[in-house]
Amino acid sequence: MRMLHLPESYAGKSGQMMNHFMILAVLLPLRTCYTSYSQQESDVFPVTYLNVSKDLGLQRLLVEWDVVKSAHDAELAMSFEIQVCRIDEATIVRTEFHNVTLDKLGKPLHWTWDSDIPLECMSHAVRIRGKAEASKIWSNWSLWETVPGLDTSNRSGPQIFPKKEFLAEGSDITFCCIGGKGQAIKKFFVSPTVDVFKRTNNQVRLLTVENLSHDKGSTIHFYCYDEDGRLHQAAFFVGKPPDTPKDFSCHTQDMRRVTCTWREGETYLYGRNAPQYTLSKTSSPKMALCKASCSSEQCSCSWDIGQQRIWNVTVTVENPLGKKNATDVFDVNHRMYPTAPFQVWEDCTDTEITLHWNYENNEIELFCQTEVVQPDGKVELHNSSVAHSKRVTVRGLQPYTAYTARVRCAAATHFWRWSEWSQALTTRTKEGIPSGKLDIWREITPVLGGRNVTLFWKQTPSFQANGKIISYEVTWEKIEDGSTPESISFSAVYNSTRILIDNHSYRISIMAKNNVHFSLPSVLIISRATDNSTEELKEGQVNGTDDGIFISWEPRSIYDSYIIDWCNFPRLQPCDLQWKRFGPNISSAVISSAAFVPGVRYKFCIYGSVANRTSLLEKKIGYLRELPPHVDPIVRKVDLTYNSVTLSWDSYLTNESETGFVRGYHVYMSPIQGNCNLKGSKKYILSDESELCKYTIENPEEKRYTVKHLMPNTKYKIAVKAFTGGGETPIVYFRYIDTPYNSNILYFVFLVVILPTLVAAICHWKMKWVKESCCPVIPSPNESKVLSFKEFKIDSEKVLKINDCLPDVLAVDSDAEAQKLHPVTWSSLSSTPSEDKTDDHNSSWIYPSENVVRDFPPTPTPQTHTCFENFAYSSPLEAESDPHHIPETLEAGKTNQAVMLYQPQCYLDIFHEDAASATREIAERKNSLRYISQTDVHCPGERF
Repeated sequence: MRMLHLPESYAGKSGQMMNHFMILAVLLPLRTCYTSYSQQESDVFPVTYLNVSKDLGLQRLLVEWDVVKSAHDAELAMSFEIQVCRIDEATIVRTEFHNVTLDKLGKPLHWTWDSDIPLECMSHAVRIRGKAEASKIWSNWSLWETVPGLDTSNRSGPQIFPKKEFLAEGSDITFCCIGGKGQAIKKFFVSPTVDVFKRTNNQVRLLTVENLSHDKGSTIHFYCYDEDGRLHQAAFFVGKPPDTPKDFSCHTQDMRRVTCTWREGETYLYGRNAPQYTLSKTSSPKMALCKASCSSEQCSCSWDIGQQRIWNVTVTVENPLGKKNATDVFDVNHRMYPTAPFQVWEDCTDTEITLHWNYENNEIELFCQTEVVQPDGKVELHNSSVAHSKRVTVRGLQPYTAYTARVRCAAATHFWRWSEWSQALTTRTKEGIPSGKLDIWREITPVLGGRNVTLFWKQTPSFQANGKIISYEVTWEKIEDGSTPESISFSAVYNSTRILIDNHSYRISIMAKNNVHFSLPSVLIISRATDNSTEELKEGQVNGTDDGIFISWEPRSIYDSYIIDWCNFPRLQPCDLQWKRFGPNISSAVISSAAFVPGVRYKFCIYGSVANRTSLLEKKIGYLRELPPHVDPIVRKVDLTYNSVTLSWDSYLTNESETGFVRGYHVYMSPIQGNCNLKGSKKYILSDESELCKYTIENPEEKRYTVKHLMPNTKYKIAVKAFTGGGETPIVYFRYIDTPYNSNILYFVFLVVILPTLVAAICHWKMKWVKESCCPVIPSPNESKVLSFKEFKIDSEKVLKINDCLPDVLAVDSDAEAQKLHPVTWSSLSSTPSEDKTDDHNSSWIYPSENVVRDFPPTPTPQTHTCFENFAYSSPLEAESDPHHIPETLEAGKTNQAVMLYQPQCYLDIFHEDAASATREIAERKNSLRYISQTDVHCPGERF
């Protein structure tokens, strides 16, 4: 590979060039930075001039400043930041950015700021800085330029600002009071009292009144006291700036003079402060065309127009708080507003009225309009079809009817506005023939030899008198024989009459007459008396509603109309009979009358009519509204038991004087003490909150009622009330009853308490006898004195000797043994003086068993004896069911335990040999004998 070799001289030069490049690489960035800094320094345009002044009338700061001439030469677009500071408060109160493009003329810049507090109150300062809009660097702030307030003045006393005299309603205004030099404000207030916001320091006090209103007065007063007690006060008027004139327009009535009108608004400023109006050409606002005058919020101003037809006028309104204006451009030929017609008069017939009038300017072509007011208030407008015509005819009117008419006119060529109405004219059409028929009715009363017919008539909506009714003509004639009609005439003040007819059929007609002619006749046919049914119709009940009394009836196809009649005052005579007609397809109606009152029974009769003949169909009675009954039912009879009461009362009167239909009865009952809870009743609370039991009887024919489930021996209060559809009257009086004692309870008490008590008392009284009869005392053998001897003892038991006691009965086992025994008389046993005596008994006989012959001859000389009945030696043998049955002998194997322990010994005093012999035999057969104690006898007290 071949290499390129440069000469040495060229190599030296190359090194030097490298050094130069390195130096340039270092210097070029430094130059760029310097150039950039220099450029930035040249883009900053500080404020070179600043001046601040104030306009106290507008409470406005006026700021003027300028920048260096180079900025003007470059016609830069610049932004300025402006700050406003209040010196006393040391706060920035406003910061605003102002953009402007400078021009080469070098004029200073201007900016204004309206202060929210009077500029007199405090000193204000302004400073400004700026920058080119293309730059991001602001200039330095200018020095503060201060506008001093009066707080720095040397005044000797307090002052109130602002000094303006008028305040706009709805605005927010700040007032201040400045003390004299070195003087502090002690008090600053407003009257009348309004909502204020207060700020204060020692020398200046501020009051901010928000949303000023004239409601508390058109003038408000401020009072300010300093610490030395010096006073300064100021008064301000509260009002509104004028509104733009409303409905501003101009017109002419004669093509020679123009009048402009408008409505003024309320400003609440009066007298010399009231709004002032100026009317002028728009092109010459300082040259007034006329002087305005206002009355009742309507203002006007007039001037002569000469030959000028096109006008451009402006009305300006001004007061101390502001100024407004309105403009109207018009052609006089198109603003024709005629004067109202005058001298209006009329010609009329029974159905037409022709009106005539005049107007001032006959040179102007007009057409007119007539307004006719009907008697019912309906308004009709009629236009005249011919220009320059000064009359109009109104047709189709009612005879003898009053109408009110008036006229107005307008320009026929260029209609702009109707004139004012003329004076109203009231006129009446002439009379005509009565149209329609009278509505007539009758009331028939039978009398001896005939009938009295009372005739009634009235005008209906379909009847038109068409004049003044002067009389009524009544004519009646007999139908059967065609006799001569009779007639009579009545003055117009009458609407009824009475005629006497016999029992034949009659045709009656009635006509009304005015000054022109009679009306068509109204005809009524009275049928023969015998044609009327004598059957009495049952009266049905009808109900009242809010609108009247509702009545319905059964329709019949044979009738062409229905009539209902009633009396407005059924309790008076005459009763003011009324009637109403209905068509054939109507079967119900609500009858209303101003005379209807609650609590009065009204009677309605429903008639069917065909070919002028009427027939009574139904009768109804009812009330507009039922009221409670006047009196309570009279309770005549009260039947009491221990648990019920039956009440009977008289039949309740249901005549026409009653205030409602009796629907039933209520029975009220309650005990004097406590609440009522009787079965089958409902609770009823009185006005004093006491509680009653209520029973309802829904059958008005019921005159008896029984209240059950009462308590015996209890006092109750009771009342009976009749009720109607209107309710019942309040309970005023009660009847009091006392239920008797329950005899069943007394009988039960007698059986359960008294009778057992009586038996117990008798038993207690005869206790000894009862005890002896039912439960005799059982003597103890060990305690008996009979066993007091010591000879006979078995172990520790004493033994009774047989001769110390005579047994009651001696049973013999066989007949043979019984034959050997003879009746003996037991001798009396001697005892020691200390022995107790047992009961005395008659001589006892020894009876054999059933097989033993009982017929023993008695002992010729019976002796008395003493016998001790010892129950301790009784045998447990069962006694026979028959207490009088003589015991049998013992069966084998049934040996008495007592007998096994001890066999009794018989010790007998023998009075004769037979007895002794018998005794020995008995002793020998002692095993065949047994002793029966009296305890085996079931009937105590009997002896054998």
